Amino acid sequence: MVHGAVAYALADTGMGGALYPLLDKDESCATIEIKIVYLSSAREGELVCDTRVVRKGSRVAVLESEIFESDRLIAKALGTYSILVPQRA
Repeated sequence: MVHGAVAYALADTGMGGALYPLLDKDESCATIEIKIVYLSSAREGELVCDTRVVRKGSRVAVLESEIFESDRLIAKALGTYSILVPQRA
């Protein structure tokens, strides 16, 4: 059985990976919060994370991920990310 933190880390990594290409060259991002709902345990097989950007603003982005074991949905996550812009002098 796979620990729930594995699915959480997969969602967090997937969300960051989906958001980074949309950021300007000098921007970065940080997780504000993630809400995850575990629907089933993962027992064997490959875990896959499908992520989509729900909304990207200038300072905050919202993303959602679905974690699958094979074709079975095992968790859904909704994440909020801060978009960090360097301060200009």
